[in-house]
Amino acid sequence: MASITSESNGRKTIQFVGADKKRRSIRLGKASLRTAQAVKAKVEHLVGAALSGHALDGETARWVADLDSVMADKLANVGLIPKREPVGAVRLGEFVDSYIAGRTDAKPSTATVWRRSRKHLVAFFGADRDIRTITAGEAKDFRRKLLLGLSDNTVRRTCGIAKQFCEDAVDRGLIGRNPFKHRDIPTATSGNPSREFFITREMAEKVFDACPDAQWRLLFTLSRYGGLRCPSEHLALRWGDIDWERGRINVSSSKTAHHAGGESRTFPLFPELRPYLDECYELAQDGEEFVITRYRDANSNLRTQLLRIIKRAGLKGWPKLFQNLRSTRETELAEDYPMHVVCAWLGNSQPVAMKHYLQLTDEHFEKAVQNPVQHVAVSGRADSQSGQSADDETLVLQDCAAGCDYLPENQVGDEGLEPPTSTV
Repeated sequence: MASITSESNGRKTIQFVGADKKRRSIRLGKASLRTAQAVKAKVEHLVGAALSGHALDGETARWVADLDSVMADKLANVGLIPKREPVGAVRLGEFVDSYIAGRTDAKPSTATVWRRSRKHLVAFFGADRDIRTITAGEAKDFRRKLLLGLSDNTVRRTCGIAKQFCEDAVDRGLIGRNPFKHRDIPTATSGNPSREFFITREMAEKVFDACPDAQWRLLFTLSRYGGLRCPSEHLALRWGDIDWERGRINVSSSKTAHHAGGESRTFPLFPELRPYLDECYELAQDGEEFVITRYRDANSNLRTQLLRIIKRAGLKGWPKLFQNLRSTRETELAEDYPMHVVCAWLGNSQPVAMKHYLQLTDEHFEKAVQNPVQHVAVSGRADSQSGQSADDETLVLQDCAAGCDYLPENQVGDEGLEPPTSTV
């Protein structure tokens, strides 16, 4: 018979006496009691088969065949099953390449981000590194190395993608655990207030004046006053998406298309957008479908071009060029409209807006100083008692009391106020 020992930290160990009369231990790590009991039952079947010389029952044989390499090695090390023949190395570079190629559901931009993370992984571990040999300690070393040259959020995102790659390897039974699934390797991105920047209307006017053509002016104003994501939502905008009469614009969003109802959203044709849309509409060729036509080439580096325009305007480039334009607009709108309305217009959720978009500006402080919160003065108990005598208060109450009409008798029946019921 086998037994289960449990440590205070939740780790379980199965102990048994093998056919050679020696006590053996199988460490399961952190596992539920139900899982440990299931493994214990299979271990007892394996020990019984070894002692009797009989073949395994079908259920136990299937369980052994489906074991991952880590658990199979543990059972082989204590003599319960034969040592598995070693399989070929799972090379890091080849595995990640096959993962990316197999994800035909991913957008090209997503695949580009994955390949960037692959580059970091290969640079640190090597393309031929067997992913089965990567430890959690090495994964933490990888994170620390990235932090020497990249921002914290970029490192979190890169480690999150590495975790995604390794989780797929776990699902395929290639590795028994995910080395990036560790509490010391955070993967959730967080807001960075130091990179927030509010683009004032005065600054925006200078940038407009420095833009080389009408389409660049519209690109900038759609970011600053429309809050569009650049470049995906700008390039998806069609002339047919603009309802000139009702003053509304419908824009497709590839970023949120995988959410229910997130494939598009409608926002107002804000007055700040109208003159630039009119200008481009007048210049558009007959039958032209898309609003932005000059900068649709994949090689058009809009960020580099915008930096040149900002420099030409006599300004200094701000962090996160396009996101801060969108963030500025959401912060402005939040001053005048309910938050759920603003989020519906800009296509994000309130938690995301609070964490990544809404900014604290100098105007908030100035407004607080100029318009202090008004409090109603409340006099103390002693003052209120000394202000009027009891007789004076009684007279005041008598003057304020309304007269009452005579209430006739016998208006309420014997059954009282409640209606009679059939059970009474």
